[in-house]
Amino acid sequence: MSRVCQFTGKRTNRRANNVSHSVRRTKREFRPNLFYRNIKDPQTNFVFRMRLSAKAIKTFKKKWWL
Repeated sequence: MSRVCQFTGKRTNRRANNVSHSVRRTKREFRPNLFYRNIKDPQTNFVFRMRLSAKAIKTFKKKWWL
């Protein structure tokens, strides 16, 4: 399963390096902060299981009540 937010589309960012004390560089990933949440559609009362980022969850709570 890919690490992608289904609401905002955030995904892993692979363009970075870990830099050690001796300034050796190794590749690293920045991963989005993802969680599984059950979202209920108020019109159809259907429940969706979505993988959302923390920012998307905050947006849902603010606008659509999670």
